[in-house]
Amino acid sequence: MPTPLRHNLASRSWLIDLPLIALSWWLAFWLRFNFGLPRPYFELALYTTSIALPCMALGLALMRVPRQSWRYISLADLRRLAGAVALGTLLTTAAVMGLRIDDFPRSVFLIDALLALVLLAGARASWRSLNERARTQSSAAPQQPLLIAGTLEEADQALRTLKGVAGWCVVGVISPHTQDQGRTLQGVPVLGAPGALADITATRQVSTVLLACAPGTPLRREIMLRWAGAGLNLLALPSADELLRPGTAALREVRLEDLLGRAPVQLDERGLSTMLRGQTVLLTGAGGSIGSELCRQVARFGPARLVCVDLSEYATYQLEQELQRSHPTLPCDYYTANVRDAERLRAIMRAHPPDVVLHAAAYKHVPLMEGHNAIEALHTNSMGALHAARAAGEAGAARFVLVSTDKAVNPVNVMGTSKRLAEQAVQAAAAQYPATRFVSVRFGNVLGSSGSVVPLFRTQIEQGGPVTVTHPDIVRYFMTIPEAAQLVLQAGLMGESGQTFVLDMGEPVKIADLARLLIRLSGKSECDIPIAYTGLRPGEKLYEELLADDETSAPTPHPKLRVAKVPTSAADADTAIAAWIDSLGPAPAPEALRTDLKRRVPEYQPSE
Repeated sequence: MPTPLRHNLASRSWLIDLPLIALSWWLAFWLRFNFGLPRPYFELALYTTSIALPCMALGLALMRVPRQSWRYISLADLRRLAGAVALGTLLTTAAVMGLRIDDFPRSVFLIDALLALVLLAGARASWRSLNERARTQSSAAPQQPLLIAGTLEEADQALRTLKGVAGWCVVGVISPHTQDQGRTLQGVPVLGAPGALADITATRQVSTVLLACAPGTPLRREIMLRWAGAGLNLLALPSADELLRPGTAALREVRLEDLLGRAPVQLDERGLSTMLRGQTVLLTGAGGSIGSELCRQVARFGPARLVCVDLSEYATYQLEQELQRSHPTLPCDYYTANVRDAERLRAIMRAHPPDVVLHAAAYKHVPLMEGHNAIEALHTNSMGALHAARAAGEAGAARFVLVSTDKAVNPVNVMGTSKRLAEQAVQAAAAQYPATRFVSVRFGNVLGSSGSVVPLFRTQIEQGGPVTVTHPDIVRYFMTIPEAAQLVLQAGLMGESGQTFVLDMGEPVKIADLARLLIRLSGKSECDIPIAYTGLRPGEKLYEELLADDETSAPTPHPKLRVAKVPTSAADADTAIAAWIDSLGPAPAPEALRTDLKRRVPEYQPSE
């Protein structure tokens, strides 16, 4: 705040505070003598006003009370005001008692303190109330009725947020706790429980509900799955990260990510800045869903150079255009290269010796990799990881992070088994290149990534359905694309060489629930867009795991990351994996390939 404006605010505050301080001193005498002030004490009050006034003013000044904005006065400001009044009272008491004034009524000190606090706080609260009423009445936007769904604590925070938002009139709160019904919160009544939402919205003629409850809570899930698209407009408060972006609205429509059952990943910003700022970072699979998000996350930490490697020319071109717009001064190099070409990777890393390598290049579609393309999964996922790890070690990289998957745990499909082999290859590289930290990161399905169910469901909805789900009970762990990228970076920062990290993924989500929610968020119902169950596909489980049966995990300093205690690979595992895959030829017999996989990855149990 500019200095002249601060002085203006302070001077205005003194114009009101000083008369109120004097008034409280006289009222204290008046109350002390039962509303009648004898003449000797009248003269005493007149004399001591010249002492009490500067002492109380000094207390306010020392606590910086005059700097407070009355228009936005808060509880924290009132607590500071109470401290200032207490300090002013102590100074007044010390001054009066030090002067040894005869027959001074000591109870006046306490009465004055209480009165001063009431008068000063009341003036500020009244000013804020008048300003809020004036802003509401002067707002040109029509006032739309709004319900808030959440606990009283969550609704209280939402009401505070909405005070600065024009166009909304909160008519009630929907609380999951029956004991809250009939209460009021900041003058807003608690109207009932979520089960009565239809009756409440009809009675109050409300079509918009703000979900103040946290993502993944039972209340938010219940309302989203039951009421999304059912004539109600569901809104949510933006996250802290969203609020930092310019142009973010105070309220937003609910999204599929709001169904997830955990808080977003929190990054060690300072540690990541130390790891990435001024460093050369190389990413494989840079044009994919995870790879491109990794590029965005890395770019904001100010690396010296970003080297982007991807097989797809179009994906590389799109990434180049995006990064040139968002980070025009960041030095970037773009390579169309295949991780199956070991010499090409070595040449790129010799040209730009990386400090950090993030390996996200992979085939990930389970059914496609299960049949005719099984050998392709092994060449890209397993051999590609081996080539990238070796090239990083030879180039002297400080860190190498493999993006793995929960399907590598007790795998039942070739894709998951190929990623488990990749983890083994990275562990072997850790033993061969001790100067480089090699870590692997396992996580579940990523909402909205290429090849995932969400884009498929959206396409099917646009085409009029049906939405195809393999099984009514199939469940998956989900995370958002930014969460996946942040997990990779966080693990790369804190991991010791050879470690495998897993994320606390919260509660799994039924795929059928995702389908229903997408249908409703599109403004349709299941009568318009039916759900068809097609049966489990080859290599598909009803549920996924993050840790194998014979594994345990250990906590880390990060609350959402754990270290999986996986069996240590043999020092020559990478050589054995490479020799075996090379020996398979271009078209191995499916049964022979699966038999060999079972021998090399004992936990692999091919699905029927």
